[in-house]
Amino acid sequence: MKIHEKYMRRCIELGKKALGSSPPNPMVGSLITHQDRIIGEGFTSQYGGPHAEVNAINSVADKSLLKEATLYVTLEPCSHYGKTPPCADLIIKNNLQKVIIGIQDPNIKVSGRGIKKLKEAGCEVLQGVLEDECRKHHKRFLTFQEKQRPYIILKWAESKDGFIAPYADKRKAKPEPYWISNSYARQRVHQWRSEQQAILVGTNTALLDNPRLDVRSWKGTSPIRIIIDKALKLPMDLNIYDNSNRTIILTELEDKTKIKEGVEYEIIDFKKNMAEETCRVLFEKNISSVLIEGGAHTLATFINAGLWDEARIITGDIAFGTGTKAPHIEGKLVNTEIMGNNTIKTLLHD
Repeated sequence: MKIHEKYMRRCIELGKKALGSSPPNPMVGSLITHQDRIIGEGFTSQYGGPHAEVNAINSVADKSLLKEATLYVTLEPCSHYGKTPPCADLIIKNNLQKVIIGIQDPNIKVSGRGIKKLKEAGCEVLQGVLEDECRKHHKRFLTFQEKQRPYIILKWAESKDGFIAPYADKRKAKPEPYWISNSYARQRVHQWRSEQQAILVGTNTALLDNPRLDVRSWKGTSPIRIIIDKALKLPMDLNIYDNSNRTIILTELEDKTKIKEGVEYEIIDFKKNMAEETCRVLFEKNISSVLIEGGAHTLATFINAGLWDEARIITGDIAFGTGTKAPHIEGKLVNTEIMGNNTIKTLLHD
């Protein structure tokens, strides 16, 4: 079993290379061994491209070795036709006799069918290797499949005395946005953005900070922008309307005079729980992870609804004395990082 764990850890490392590029597909890692030597490796391509198992098989130089080889993969091979043919069929076609799987795929289109197909073809299948680690690795995909909502990460920066923004009179004395985090922490936020499929802010944050919500200080793909604008009151000259990235506005109005070409508009019922309504729309849009960057009201709505998985809190070396209080949140502290005069804490929702 130890050798299986060794190779599965490598699969997880490979899968991480698909972070931010594979969604809504899971970031699967796979490798192939022959006589205790790795002869092929792969991870999930950008959405629409080959899956990890396909890339691993294609990377093997001498295909004649496959009939005596073992394939390792973090997630059960698919058994259905999507944008690509079933991975289970390719494994069988190449006469691989042994397949080691981290976790079973909860997707109803797969969910044991891939394993069944492999066994019926004569493959020896072992599953549950490093199951906990594979579940953690696939947290976005599993949350989407099992809870039918995206994996939700809350993020905010707060002053050392517990405020996320000064009052309006103090903001007037300094050009906006009013930075709490330092340049290193801001670069880390851009890394986080590149790793999630979408980013979300409320009306006030979009209006006061005029954010671009893109990836400028990190290599990667900018996330889908989700903006809550109940009454469609945001002016069209804001950065969120620059058509540089896919943008979805959540609103209650169907006012064609306030619609900008190239932007998607989704009607939600603000009389219902706004966090639940937002999750419903994002699930329907096949969005598997979202970074929520504010503001205070939006963050509190998700916290109060219990709809969050991680919170990443940046504490700066500045004091406001008064202002908008930072959200109150309780969770399991799993990481603390010091970046210059900033501290970043990561909490998990128990």
